[in-house]
Amino acid sequence: MNERIIKTLASIGLILGGTLGLAGSFAPTDLLRYIAWNIDGVGLIIATILLTLYYYKKGSDITAAGFMIFALGECAIVSSNSIHLEDNIYTFGTGTALWALSLLVISSQKTYSILIRSTGIVSAILFSTVTVLIFTDHPINGLTKPLPFFAYPFFVITILGWAWSLWRHDTSNVRLEVIRITPTEDKRRRTYDL
Repeated sequence: MNERIIKTLASIGLILGGTLGLAGSFAPTDLLRYIAWNIDGVGLIIATILLTLYYYKKGSDITAAGFMIFALGECAIVSSNSIHLEDNIYTFGTGTALWALSLLVISSQKTYSILIRSTGIVSAILFSTVTVLIFTDHPINGLTKPLPFFAYPFFVITILGWAWSLWRHDTSNVRLEVIRITPTEDKRRRTYDL
């Protein structure tokens, strides 16, 4: 598959997933939240599977493994989605554990900028805390404040950062060409690497 198509589809899935995931947290009804979070989940699964293939082909095996772990975690999250958040809370806990692990693995590599990696690490710490709270039988669900509710903005910033990074221009290959015309119409071309 063409690299541009993979980057486009992955970016769309990440943007769709990030925005609908956050929007679902503020949905006025349980049904709208359920729909938003399921579309979000499918978009993120498709995007992270494509990013697994993309980074594997580029030789970034650890980043690829991180995205594979993320896809597995997102599958657990999607399977825990229901109208009543308390129905599958341990599956949600498994998903947050895999999210935290994947965010740590991806952020440990220099694939993304320090800002994106930092928000990924903050998200991982917050989701690890959520996982511990769930498995120690604290009354928590996907919308409980302060956690996991306040972990979502860091998570979405990380996801949107990944999407942005796919489209960021690589300036290391840009060349500036200067054409000088002398009075004798002699053209001299000089190329400068930036």
